[in-house]
Amino acid sequence: MCKGMDLSGVGLWSSQLRYGNPAEAAEAAAELDELGFRALWIPDVGGPVLDSVDNLLSATKQTVIATGILNLWMHEPSEVAARYATLTETHGERFLLGIGVSHAPLIDSKEPGLYRKPLAATKAFLDGIDASPQPVPVANRVLAALGPKMLQLSASRARGAHPYLTTPDHTRTAREVLGDGPLLLPEQTVMLTDDREQARAIGTGWLRSYLALPNYANNLLRTGFTEEDVQSVSDRLFDAIIAWGDVEAVRHRVQEHRAAGADHVCVQVITADPTEFPREQWRRLAAALL
Repeated sequence: MCKGMDLSGVGLWSSQLRYGNPAEAAEAAAELDELGFRALWIPDVGGPVLDSVDNLLSATKQTVIATGILNLWMHEPSEVAARYATLTETHGERFLLGIGVSHAPLIDSKEPGLYRKPLAATKAFLDGIDASPQPVPVANRVLAALGPKMLQLSASRARGAHPYLTTPDHTRTAREVLGDGPLLLPEQTVMLTDDREQARAIGTGWLRSYLALPNYANNLLRTGFTEEDVQSVSDRLFDAIIAWGDVEAVRHRVQEHRAAGADHVCVQVITADPTEFPREQWRRLAAALL
């Protein structure tokens, strides 16, 4: 990776840092920077994501700020490249541009028929970035990737892959596809509760919303789960996707990803209130993981 952009170890993936109050997001990011998280990852399901990146870069000193991911249907490549150059000039080499195609149900709900040929669309977006006056360096970008073709593209046209909603088994397969060299940066959802009933109450609905998206459901089927696992959100699938329990359970799952070939694992904490900044849980994880 570029000098100064260290993506070893553990990061945090957070919708709150993206869609929560910007002042609170900045305050939280400053603390997470001090705690030592390598990267802070934020999603993009609409709105000015690069403004959020700027907010978090301004609040931190060392932590990498990463988009997980920038939705390519919602942005013009040349504009992204220009803004990337400005942010990097202002804040240094701390912005990792994660790019992804999102999901047909989400994209087509706003503009029917827009989502098509995701692999070709990703290549075209990268072509647009590369043709810009100030292109984003290959070493400073990664792709959302689940299946083998997108994983291969992430190795040839980016610095690596950022899989989401996956398991250590998928990490192992992804590393085999990527080979040595490209970064593998999976997301891992966690809940700090020892109560299965509570974990299910919080996590089942959250997980169902993702399983309704074909890209995730199909990837889990490729990974070895059954249609029944996906439709029922079986205990087997639930426990494989969400690491719940104490901090040791989370540490064990992170170590499983690392043993399977991950360079960096970004942990996403979910709680009963998805709008709440889970800062106490982040502190507990920092003490255990960093």
